[in-house]
This record gives sequence, structure tokens and C-alpha cells, in this order.
Amino acid sequence: MPKVAKGETLVIGLGVSGWAICRHLARQGVAFMVADTREVPPRLDEFRAAHPGVALHCGALTMLDMSEAAEIVVSPGVDPHTPGLAEMWGCRRDSGEPLVVGEMALFVRAARAPIAAITGSNAKSTVTTLLGEMAETAGRRVAVGGNLGTPALDLLVDVPEAELYVLELSSFQLETTPCLGAETAAFLNLSEDHLDRHGDLAGYRAAKLGIFRGARHAVVNAEDAMTWPLEPLPAMDRFTTLPPQAGEWGIARQADRDWLMHGDTALMATDELGLAGRHNQANALAALAMGRQLGFPLDAMCEVLRRFKGLVHRSELIAERDGIRWINDSKGTNVGATLAAIAGLGPTLSGRVVLLAGGLGKGADFTPLAEPLARYGREAILFGADAAQLAAALQDSVAVTRVADLGAAMQRARAIAEPGDCVLLSPACASLDQFPNYMARGEAFRQWVQRHVEECGHG
Repeated sequence: MPKVAKGETLVIGLGVSGWAICRHLARQGVAFMVADTREVPPRLDEFRAAHPGVALHCGALTMLDMSEAAEIVVSPGVDPHTPGLAEMWGCRRDSGEPLVVGEMALFVRAARAPIAAITGSNAKSTVTTLLGEMAETAGRRVAVGGNLGTPALDLLVDVPEAELYVLELSSFQLETTPCLGAETAAFLNLSEDHLDRHGDLAGYRAAKLGIFRGARHAVVNAEDAMTWPLEPLPAMDRFTTLPPQAGEWGIARQADRDWLMHGDTALMATDELGLAGRHNQANALAALAMGRQLGFPLDAMCEVLRRFKGLVHRSELIAERDGIRWINDSKGTNVGATLAAIAGLGPTLSGRVVLLAGGLGKGADFTPLAEPLARYGREAILFGADAAQLAAALQDSVAVTRVADLGAAMQRARAIAEPGDCVLLSPACASLDQFPNYMARGEAFRQWVQRHVEECGHG
């Protein structure tokens, strides 16, 4: 049986983060070995050329002796409870530190600037991007990445003089981070996702709550107690889409306009925001709360909120023709994201929502979608591996049509949509049954709309 050499670090997983971990360890002069559960990981020859002399084990982890590893660093895509690794989970080194950690543990050791961290089932990419742009507009030398864009460890090289790190972090990253120590940490919302990895909602929440370990300031959702830390922190702000209590961030009506508020102080009218929908107003409030903790000027933050139009594949308006809006929310890979999109867009329409949904449901409960679709939906057009489960959850609340794939779903949508409607791709599912990733799914939507709607018109 192959064995990790005494004193070596073992890196498990050769995905994007695994490569970043290896680059970081090589820069640090740390001896390491790599393991991957796949017999032939992608880019294997490229890895060997980049790291000659580094031992590589491919296949089951049960066939690798890890007993003398100095540390085991697990990529986010690798379940810590994988056979062979599970036995090491929870073990301690001589120093008392955990034996099994993730990439963020290495980042925390090396970072020399404050960390602003964002997690949540939905909207974390939007808030991360907003806060990063606020920092830049405020004149800070900021590095933005993590689960979004550049791996955190690569930011140490890409932005060596960073004054602030703004990081989107997933539950997979947080469950292997012993102490993040963020200057400000936001937990935006919680809904069922990744239950195939975490077992149940409680396990998923427990992983997410890792964002608060060592944090000096928390930003939480006043309407969702599941986002609140279990232990008191030095400071905490809450945001809500309702009129705020003293000290809270919220939304209130003044002089016939809705305003973003901090307590009883009006900050900016919601109709000035570049982003549409109540859910995005909540995102703006979370970013404002974090930015205030970091000392950003209010005018710089509001400038960003006025100009920011949203992220690709996240409630992205692709076209509006013949009174019908076509919106790409392919990044809506779980039920909570799709709920937010429907609830945010539905009240703004003179017509109704035509929902395109389906894919791999990851064990989620789809029934929460029934009520908003009964209120705002015209039809749910379902495709992909878990279309039957979606149909069973929705068929008593909204008209349901099942089709083979996204292309057929869009043809059906084009046939039934009426002026005032919104055709919304927000699948509530992962894409891997029919697409390489959610980006490819969103691009397929965009290209179809450009070919069949923008060029040809409706009808």
C-alpha cells in the first residue's frame, strides 16, 4: 500500500482549489503528496509537468496509508467523510490543531489583511461582488475571490499588497476551516441545498455557521434565525426587507417611495438601485452593513448600488420583446434561489411568470415553490432528471408541462407567454444531468433567446 511520507502534507483532490493548494504549498517550500479518488484526474499530465517529483495517488483513499501525514488538506469538492479519509477526520496533530483542514485554513495562516466573508444558500456572489466594488470605489486595494472567481490562495500572489480580502465561501469550504477570524462575516439566508453532502438542513447550517468562528462582526438576516450565530460575537448587524428596528438595516416607505434605511436614517431610494426585486434590496442592505463596519464612505457605497446591474446568470435580463421579459437565473441551483427570484420578480409584472426548472435536485424538497407559483405563475415547464419530483410538488398549484430538455422548454415558453409575462430560467436544481455546469446552461438559454426571440420576435 502506498504511504504518505513522514512529515509530508497530503493534498486530496485535483480540482481548481486542489491546484491552488499545490501551488501555494510549492511557493511555501512545503513537501507534499497528492491524492485523487479518480483513476485518471483531468489535466494529469499537466500536473506532473508542473510538479515533477511530487508523488501522486489515484484511486480509492482506502488504498493510501495517511498515518504519518503532517497535515491533510482537502479540496472543497471532496467529502471529508469519504472512506479512507473519514477515519482521519477529527484527529489532532501534536500541536492540538486539526489534522484535516481545507484551503481556507492555509489562507488564514498566510493572509496579512482583514477578511470580509460572505456565505448563504443564495445571493452570496452578488453581495461579494457588491462589497468588492464598494471597497474599490472607496479607494481600498481589494482582492475578491474564494468560491467566486479566483481561489483564495491565488489571491495571495495576484494581489500581494491587498488591504482587504472579500471572499465568497461555500459550506464545503467552511466545514474544513477551524477558525476564519473574519473582520466581518455575513450569513445571508438558509434553504435546503447540498443535502447529499451534509445529510440534512441542520448539518448544512452547521457547516455554514463556521463563517463566524473568530469573527469580530456578524451580518445576519433578521427574518431568518437560522443565520444567527450560536455564540455571541463582539458586534452584530441585522438586515430585513421590513421597516427596521433601532440599529437594524431595512426598508421603509417615506414620501411615496421605498427607502433603504439604517434605523430611522434614510440612505437611498430603492428605485435608484441598479438591481430589481426585494431580494436584491436585501442584498444591498447586507453589503451596506458590511461596508460600514469596514469604514467605507456611504456615498461610495451608494454609487456602486446605483450602477451595479447584477451578475451573469443571476436574474440577468437577456431580452424584452413584445412585452415579454426573458431572464437567465441559471445560477438558481436550489429551491431558495428560485423562491427569491419568483418572489422578487412576480410583484413587478403586469403578467405572470413562466418558470423553466429542472435538473438534479440534490435531495431537495420542492414544495415551497408551490405557493409563490400559485400566486404569480402561468406555467412551470419542467425538464431534466428530477422533473417528475418537481411536477409532483407543483401540479396542484400551477399548470405543469414536462419536456425533454431546455430547448424544448424554451419552445413551449415562447408558445404560451403573453405580453407582461416573464420567462424565467431558475431551475432550482444543479445542471450536471444535461450540462457541464450552470454557466453552460445559462449560455444555452442566452443563445436560444438571441436566435429565436431577438432576431425573430415573438409569436
